[in-house]
Order: sequence, then structure tokens, then C-alpha cells
Amino acid sequence: MRTLNSIKLCSLLIVMSFASFSCSNDDDNGGQNPEPSMTRLFASNNSNGNITYYNVTDFSNITTTTLLTTSTVADGIFYDPIGDVVLQASRSGLNLEAYTNISNLTTNTAISANIIGSVDMQSPRETAVSGNMVVVADNADVDGDTTTPDGRFYVYQSNGAQFTLRNTITVDFKVWGITFIGNDLYAVVDADDELAVFTNFLNNTSDVTLSASKRVVVEGIVRTHGLTYDASNGTMILTDIGDAANTQDDGGFHVISNFMSKFNMLSNGGTLSVNDQVRVAGSNTLMGNPVDVAYDASTGTVFIAEAGNGGGRILAFNNIGTGGNLTPVVNNSLAAASAVYLSKE
Repeated sequence: MRTLNSIKLCSLLIVMSFASFSCSNDDDNGGQNPEPSMTRLFASNNSNGNITYYNVTDFSNITTTTLLTTSTVADGIFYDPIGDVVLQASRSGLNLEAYTNISNLTTNTAISANIIGSVDMQSPRETAVSGNMVVVADNADVDGDTTTPDGRFYVYQSNGAQFTLRNTITVDFKVWGITFIGNDLYAVVDADDELAVFTNFLNNTSDVTLSASKRVVVEGIVRTHGLTYDASNGTMILTDIGDAANTQDDGGFHVISNFMSKFNMLSNGGTLSVNDQVRVAGSNTLMGNPVDVAYDASTGTVFIAEAGNGGGRILAFNNIGTGGNLTPVVNNSLAAASAVYLSKE
């Protein structure tokens, strides 16, 4: 998922917070943004639906906080540090749930959702946020015919008290990971090796069946699943779960620097060469089903939600260099880990 850096973007601040705030890129330092003082990784899971976050500011002193939710299965996750709001897609409740004022809670505190969405979805997965709009990728079979790949995006609008379904968009491929780059929605083509983009995605305001503006093959990937993009250095990272039946050792991730330049040079149906990517994979990585990814560009660290190996893990890799069979620098157990989101505050 996307990383929220120290630039105050008004993302869900107005949307979810109960108080009103003024959003600005300026702080009390002559208009310059301060260096972040804390880095936290938020994670959801398909084992018990709880929210776990890790303070990863110092890898030698990582602390873990788990908040007990009413969901039993959960996926896509997002955090707004300004409003202190965490959002996740509940696969048990089939809706969006947001929890406010979470930072001062102690581990194993039971929490209830303060902002709840309507029950509309069938199999919610990744989320992507743009302003007061939340898009959820749902991988349920739309037409009931498993031989015809399809998926659906649910588009929700928040007024600060609830999430309301604005429209649904059906596409001709299975969906999973999504992220916004500007106004464009990038989506993995699940069960395949492709990446798709929908330009000006939110301009589609009615229920519609929509084809991607462009789809490209990402050479070297077996089955895409998670993705994240960091605008500060133009890096896209895609995960590869390989054979879904092998949950232990055939996963990996691809790092694509100067992504927009490389992607824009390709025509629809083109192939992004493996020579333009760095691949991390192998038995040392502990990746079998890496389902989601977050990236800290300031430290060059890639965080992975690994759903399969060892029952589920949160992994971190740095010193990626030319890739290869790297050993993670962080390896924390999290049963059926499903999504991650990095916040630099």
C-alpha cells in the first residue's frame, strides 16, 4: 500500500476526524516540513481481524501494539496520523471500518469502529485512498462464471461519520492490490503477471463496466498481488506470490526505479523488461505468499505482509542493491498477514 510521509495531505483528516482542522504543507519552521520522528507499520490479517502496528523507528527496538477489533477477518489498511485514524476493510463484516484516537491505547485493548460503512462487498481486499474517497478492490467472481476473469472496485465517499457507497466499477480481470498515483488508479491483474492503470479513475461516478487505460506485462513475475509506489523517488514495488499453492518459498518482490518513465514508454500490451527491475526472491527471504508491500524510501526498506510462510509474517528488507536471495532484517510472526501500511510521522 501507499506510504504516508510527513507532508500533510489532508487525506482522511477532514474525512474521518471528528474535529475540524486546517490542512497545510506549512509548519512552524518557515514552511518546511519537519523530519519524521516516528515510523510505524500498520498491519491487518485474515486470522483474527485485529489491527497490529509496529514502531519501526529503530530496528533494534521494535515495539508491537495489537488492537482487538470486532472483525474476525480483515484486509486493506490505511492510517491517517493527523486525525489518528486507522481504516481497514473488514472481510467478516463486508464493510469499511475506521477507528479513531488509537495511538494512546495499550496493546490488547478492545476497540469499536467509530466510522462504519454500509455492507455492500463480497470479498474486500486492498484499499486505496484519495481525498475523501476510498476505493476497495473486491476479488469475488462478478458474473458467476469462473472461466471469465472479472473483478469489482467499490468506491466509497466519507462525510466524517460514515462511508457511503457512491458507485461500483466492474473490470475484466481479477483484482487485488491497488494504489493511486495522482488521479490514476494502478491495479495488479491478479492471477497474472500484468499491471493495469485507469486514468482519472474517480471521474467514473456511476456503476459501469470499465476497461483499463493500459495493461502491461511485468516480466519475471508469475502472479502479481501487492503493490506500492513512493512519489518521493519514483519507485514502484510489486509482489509476486508465484504458485498460490506453494505458500512457503516461491514468492518475491520486484523493485522498479524511475517507474513512471519506464511505464509511460510502454504501449498497451507491452512488456516491462526484467532488466529494468530488481528482484528479491529465494529460500532465505521467507516469502511464499507475499500479499502486500510498503516502502520506506528514506531508508530503502521494503516491508512485506507474508501470508503463508510459517503461518504468516511481517518481513522487512534493506540493502536491496541488485536483489537476490536476501535474508530479512525484520521477521515478526503475524498469522495470515494480509495488508501493510507505512506511516512516517
